[in-house]
Order: sequence, then C-alpha cells, then structure tokens
Amino acid sequence: MRLLMGSQPFDPAREPHVFRLAMSDYAALVLLPQLMTVLRRQAPNVDLLVSQASREVMMAQAVDGEIDLALGVFPTLAEDLRTSLLFEEHFACLADRASLGGETTMDLSAYLQRPHILVSLRGDTGNEIDLALSAIGHKRRIALALPHWSAAPGLVPGTDLVLTVARRILPRDGEIGPLAIFAPPFAIPPFAFRQIWHRRRDGDPAHRWLRDLITGILAPPTGAPAAV
Repeated sequence: MRLLMGSQPFDPAREPHVFRLAMSDYAALVLLPQLMTVLRRQAPNVDLLVSQASREVMMAQAVDGEIDLALGVFPTLAEDLRTSLLFEEHFACLADRASLGGETTMDLSAYLQRPHILVSLRGDTGNEIDLALSAIGHKRRIALALPHWSAAPGLVPGTDLVLTVARRILPRDGEIGPLAIFAPPFAIPPFAFRQIWHRRRDGDPAHRWLRDLITGILAPPTGAPAAV
C-alpha cells in the first residue's frame, strides 16, 4: 500500500498532511517565518510538529522514523541518511555601541579582554568559534552559556558582553538600536546548514515536496543542490 501511495503525486493545496521536523531555534528563526507564510497560502491543510534536540539525537530520530526531516549542522551522517546543503553560514559579532567608545569594530586583543555569550546546547567550548580561537592559541572567557539563539542578542545591550553568532539571525544593516554588528577579528570557518532525512522517504511525494519547498526558501540563488 505504501508503494502505491508513493507513486501518487502530492497536492499540497488540497491534501492534509502532518510533518514532524526537528531543528534548533536558530533554524526556526531562519526558516519558519517564511515557511509558515507559504504553507498558509499554498498548503492550508499541512501541519508541522517541530521539536528540538542535539544533532546526534536528531540523526537517531530520523533513522528510527520518529521525525520526517531534521535541519541543522551535521558534519557526519549516520548510515542510510540523505542530506542536501541549504546554505553556508558565516559569523558576526554583536556588542553594545556605547561600550565600543565610538569604534565600530574591535581588534583581537579587545575581543579577548571582553566577557562573552556562548550559544550552545551543551555549554561547552567544542564549537566553531572557540575551536578557531584555540587554533591560533587563544581562549575567551564565557560569562554566559545558553541554548537559545533567539534570546542571546537581547542580553547584550547595556553590558560589555560580546556575542559571536550566526549572521542570518541578525538584521542586514550594521546597527540594531544600541548595538553594533561587526566582523570577528579572527577567521572562523563557515558552517554548512543542511536538511537530512532517511532514505526510506526518498520517494514519498509529500516529503519530496516539503524538501523542495525548504530548499526554495533557504538555498542560494544559484539553484537547489542535489541530495547525496
């Protein structure tokens, strides 16, 4: 029966469907506002159940069939998982403008003298930022570690804290009210943001429709990369 259903096209304008997605609040910030706008307009009977977990747990959930699709950073993949690259993300720094003393950026020495906010599910230093600092022989002081991307920028105003964060969650201009956005004073490799799913869902028309929709929202203008 499942094979027969898989051969039928999915009509998002008419058919009801529930998708189970796993993602961080970073992924929710960059995807869900646009995705929900499209769904309410083009697929009013499609519902989403969104959960959050570590990348290891999300991969296990995809393998076990607990979720349909996971979005995040997956340097390695479990067996039988498929992936498509959605974009490469870069980092930016956020600081209180008044604390910069009229400057619009800071050098590495000033950066290291400041206390920092770390966004991490586990609160450890095994992240892209601290690994890049360690590679050049430096370490920063983490004054606050928290798992919430969306809350972090609001903790900077009126303090000497620096937040180094994924660029897409910040406005495109160089200032946010009392805050300044500037490039990190050292090289941090970008990270690849992906969607992953189990190969058993490759031929599911509804699942393929959702993957293509997400790719259309988040992938670069050069076109949608092929799944591998």
